[in-house]
Amino acid sequence: MAKLGILGAGAWGTALATVARRAGADVVLQAHEPEVADSINSAHENSLFLPGIELDPGIVGTTDLNEAIDADAVLAVAPAQFLRPTLKAVASQWRTGVPVVICSKGIEQKSAALMSEVARGILPDAPIAVLSGPTFAAEVARGLPTAVTFACKDDAVYDTLVGLVNTQTFRIYRSTDIVGAEIGGAVKNVLAIACGIIAGRDLGDNSRAALITRGLAELIRLGLAKGADRDTLSGLSGLGDLTLTCNAMQSRNFSLGHALGSGRTLDEVLAERNSVAEGVFSASSVTDLAHQLGVDMPICTAVDGVINHFADIDATIAGLLSRPLKEETA
Repeated sequence: MAKLGILGAGAWGTALATVARRAGADVVLQAHEPEVADSINSAHENSLFLPGIELDPGIVGTTDLNEAIDADAVLAVAPAQFLRPTLKAVASQWRTGVPVVICSKGIEQKSAALMSEVARGILPDAPIAVLSGPTFAAEVARGLPTAVTFACKDDAVYDTLVGLVNTQTFRIYRSTDIVGAEIGGAVKNVLAIACGIIAGRDLGDNSRAALITRGLAELIRLGLAKGADRDTLSGLSGLGDLTLTCNAMQSRNFSLGHALGSGRTLDEVLAERNSVAEGVFSASSVTDLAHQLGVDMPICTAVDGVINHFADIDATIAGLLSRPLKEETA
């Protein structure tokens, strides 16, 4: 049996562990918290991040990063802002030829680097792939039908990797566009916060549909400027992920935005959560990347203003509605 290591035992990392076991792989799931690893091994449940989901006893929990990378392939599922230190910690022990599959969705703060760019800088000899798409962890863990984008440039590496995660209910669609798969996953988190704010303010379904549509235009502009393929941006890891995340309270980013729109403060919302809403961190890095590339992204910039610069929500919405009229193009 192939052995798969997973760095990050949050909800998504744990869900991917269940997928890999269904596909027939041996799985080592690395957790930052000792109590999570203990819960996986003794109770066969990740009671902190994915409660109520029974895990296959063949999923081995560990806090040892090096134990997790002693594998035929490694899924990197650490939160985006922690991917760099996580990979740096294991770089010296990484075996030649072992692929790293980026499953984190975000853009690094300060550097505005994509996760694949972070990985390539630390593991220059490791084949890199990206797995992204419209996925709620609990549904994946329960075996509900799901389709994702698996972006990988090397055919042989793809053929090896796809067998580790493809199952009857976890359907893989191949792409060679790593940048496009990452841009969609990062930007949709920021837009989901905006949609949540709209819902929290009771501004109606019309406004949410408009925001999703114009948000997609922003996502496409940024992706094309970064070198992505338009087809990827309108596929599962772009439009698909955006549609899911902007329309359900299951989404950590949408529900956070909903709380903000309902009048709660960001500190209040974050204080009661043990999981990461990536859009909170990506709001600044998405807008930084947009500025670097000369891309206009008014919705993402507005979210960054609310999250990071104490902008008033009602004034921000009024500002967006007061923008000059223009042709409907991406």
